[in-house]
Amino acid sequence: MVAKHQESQAYEADQIKVLEDLEPVRLRPGMYIGSTGQSGLMHLIEEILDNSIDEALSGFCDEIRVTVHGDNRVTVTDNGRGMPVGIHPETGIPALELVMMTLHAGGKFDNKSYHVAGGLHGVGVSVVNALSENLTVEVHRNGKIYHQEFSRGPKTTELEIVGESARTGTTTTFLPDSQIFGEIHYNFPQLSHRLRELSYLNGGLKIILENEAAGITREFQNVGGIKSFVAELAAKREPLHPNPIYLKGAEQDVEVEIAMQFTKGYDEAIYAFANNINTVDGGTHLLGFKAALTKFLNDYGREKKILTKADPNLRGEDIREGLVAIISVKIPNPEFEGQTKTKLGNPEVQSITSDVLVEQLNLIFQKDPKIARLIIEKSVQSGRARMAASKARTLARRKGPLASTSLPGKLADCSSRDPDTSEMFIVEGDSAGGSAKQGRNREFQAILPLRGKVLNVEKAGVAKLLDNAEIKAMITAIGTGIRDEFSLDKLRYNRLIIMADADVDGGHICGLILTFFYRYLPRLIQQGCVYIAKPPLYQVKNGKQTIYMHSDEELEAYRRVNAGNYTVKRFKGLGEMNPQELWETTMDPGKRVLKKIEIRDELEADDIFSTLMGDDVAKRRAFIMENSDKVTSLDI
Repeated sequence: MVAKHQESQAYEADQIKVLEDLEPVRLRPGMYIGSTGQSGLMHLIEEILDNSIDEALSGFCDEIRVTVHGDNRVTVTDNGRGMPVGIHPETGIPALELVMMTLHAGGKFDNKSYHVAGGLHGVGVSVVNALSENLTVEVHRNGKIYHQEFSRGPKTTELEIVGESARTGTTTTFLPDSQIFGEIHYNFPQLSHRLRELSYLNGGLKIILENEAAGITREFQNVGGIKSFVAELAAKREPLHPNPIYLKGAEQDVEVEIAMQFTKGYDEAIYAFANNINTVDGGTHLLGFKAALTKFLNDYGREKKILTKADPNLRGEDIREGLVAIISVKIPNPEFEGQTKTKLGNPEVQSITSDVLVEQLNLIFQKDPKIARLIIEKSVQSGRARMAASKARTLARRKGPLASTSLPGKLADCSSRDPDTSEMFIVEGDSAGGSAKQGRNREFQAILPLRGKVLNVEKAGVAKLLDNAEIKAMITAIGTGIRDEFSLDKLRYNRLIIMADADVDGGHICGLILTFFYRYLPRLIQQGCVYIAKPPLYQVKNGKQTIYMHSDEELEAYRRVNAGNYTVKRFKGLGEMNPQELWETTMDPGKRVLKKIEIRDELEADDIFSTLMGDDVAKRRAFIMENSDKVTSLDI
């Protein structure tokens, strides 16, 4: 038996498959761009964009234009030097063709063409080519216009001169391959945010975004750079000092920029970039910043007698409470962790960042010692509050508006007391709450009905928030407290599920509740505790078959392939469902669909919540016009 099995599973040399050219990319696209969904489409744009940004970093480009066409093509144009078009000496192939069709072929593996670059793996533009139904490159260089086309990797035309030009630069247009991506739908909020972010990180660079389908053009240009970025982010947190602290220095060909604003808030917001890449997992530049800031403020506080002998050393978490900061390093040979580039590993960057911070911050404090005193005194207060946290929280609860330790009367609690196995549905409306209470599994499912639309906390202060009955009910039922009183150990349910109607009003309710979680309970999102239930919008009965559908598109697709006598019922709300229907479609763990809420980019999330839930009506209107495929009129 064993011998026969071995024979059938023979593994010989002739079974080794060698994938040619860009075949590996098409076979395993996820290895190169992460996914074949919206994030993968964004990755394609970023790979092309990286090349233009690298031209800007090298001082050869001051304008980039990104156009998303109505037919899903994307064009990126820059006024850099133009991609090389000469014959490569080793291969005899035009350089443009070599870069487009060969993995690990590029001008960023040494420091001759680019002293600093973000796209360093040499797989960027070739991967975009491999995953595009068609791709066209137009290069303005040497007074001429060069043109070449490709499809799914191979070239479809030769490189040719098609005209003359007085300018320089590269224009790349590509159409993502529907065989790879299926439905092509771009995430415009994410794209807009990234371009805005890049304009801050490259002060003075003009970046233009055109959305042809929406007829909208947005321009990003910020001469103030990261200092302006920090000022904008900190404005909502009541700054401790008037203007952001800006530090800049260079050492061993590594350039360091730091902008920071201490505020009266509670949460730190520190973002680190390396060669314009958002290193969301940090790295040596962030470690150097944190360690140097803590040591320097302790040393300075002792020297200037701001810290007394009785005061313990300031801890990093006390200093960084309420701090908004951006650290941006430009480095010739960055060591990123993998193609995703989420963490910087260069050990020398830690000490260089530290040296720049200490030297520059010392000069600033010599000129304005009042800022130093404000920062250190606030840090001392934070430390004292932390050391007395248990006592302070107890006292605050006794005297504050959340003094009652009893659960809200409207909460139908579950019998389980184990948070790991318990979940709470936050339900819109009393009638829906009634159905949910009857349909639930009482062992592990709690129900908290809310009446009407929840307070928009983006526009309300803490005092108004704590006067709101629905907000107070959520805080009490969840159990953790908010902001400085937050304690994850007191969480009563490890799954908090927002359950609202499947229509536009329900979406608004979800947005209001998510705003509350994001602004006052962000740790619960970070811990993966917050979900949105997905109830059906339609019930279709065809004979003995009952089908539930979640969108108009699903219903239309069903109608196209099903003729005959069937009935369609549109649910006006959760309250229309009987308890059994609600259980089977939305609450049964074996059948339901839940959307897990994640924060993939703190800066982008903050921008979107501010735009959609804040006071700037014009900004919100522009966002809706650009990003909604449902808008049919300008009169909104």
